[in-house]
Amino acid sequence: MRATSTHSLHLFYFVCIFAFAIRSPAQTDLMKHENVQRGQADYRQSCAICHGTEAMGGVGPNLVQSSLVRHDEHGDLIAPVIQDGRADKGMPAFPLMNSAEISDIVAFLHARVALASVVSSEGLANGYSLQQLLTGNAEAGKQYFYGAGKCMTCHSRTEDLAGIAKKYSPADLEARFLYPPRDSVTAMVSLNSGKQFHGKLLHLDAFYVAILDQDGWYRSWPLQQVKVQVHDPLAGHLQLLSKYTDKDIHDVFAYLETLK
Repeated sequence: MRATSTHSLHLFYFVCIFAFAIRSPAQTDLMKHENVQRGQADYRQSCAICHGTEAMGGVGPNLVQSSLVRHDEHGDLIAPVIQDGRADKGMPAFPLMNSAEISDIVAFLHARVALASVVSSEGLANGYSLQQLLTGNAEAGKQYFYGAGKCMTCHSRTEDLAGIAKKYSPADLEARFLYPPRDSVTAMVSLNSGKQFHGKLLHLDAFYVAILDQDGWYRSWPLQQVKVQVHDPLAGHLQLLSKYTDKDIHDVFAYLETLK
C-alpha cells in the first residue's frame, strides 16, 4: 500500500478511536449523570465557542484527543488550565468559575472521552494498545529518521525526543508524530502604515488573521487590510504526510517507541 492510501488508513484509525466507537450501555449512561449534564451546560456556555459543542475542536484544539484531558485525574490537570488559562496558547483564564462548576466540566470531558474510546474484544477502553500498533521495524524506522525523512534536522533522540515513548501512550505518540500540535506557528502582520506585529498565530482564514503578540495582547485584522508572513516550524511534518508509505509510518513509530 503506497502513500496514496496513508490518509485513508490513519483516518480509519482515528474515526475508529474517536467517532464510531463501540459503546456499552454503561458508557452511554455517563451522559445522563447529573454532574455531567451540569458540566455540559457550563462547558457549552464558556468553552464551546473555541472547542466545539462536543469538545471535538474548533478554533481551539480537540479536547477528546487531548493528552492532558486523557491523563487528568479528578481535575488535577484540567482545573489549573481552566482557572489560570494559557495566555501563550490564546486561552483566557476563568478565575471566577468555582470549584463545583470546574468539577462538573471535568466530569463532562471525561464522559466525552469515555464515549469516544474504543472497547476491544479484550475490554480495552483507551484506544489501540501497543501490541496493535507496534507492527513496524525499529531499525528501518531509524534509517528513515536519519535518511529519507530528514527528521534529525529538527529533532534529536538525546534532546527533545529523549524519553518520548514514556511521555505518551502509543496512540498519542503515533498521533503526535503524524499530526503534531501546531501551537508553535507564528506570524508577522504588516499594516499599510508600515507597523508590524509579531506573535503566535491564533487564527488565519480567508477573512481575518489573529495573533497573540509578544506582549500577550490579542490582536486581529481583516485579512484584506494587512500582509501576513507565517512561520511554521512543523511544515516538514505536513510535507511528509504526502510522502509516507504505510510501512514508513509503522517503522518510524516502532523506532520512536525505543526512545524510553
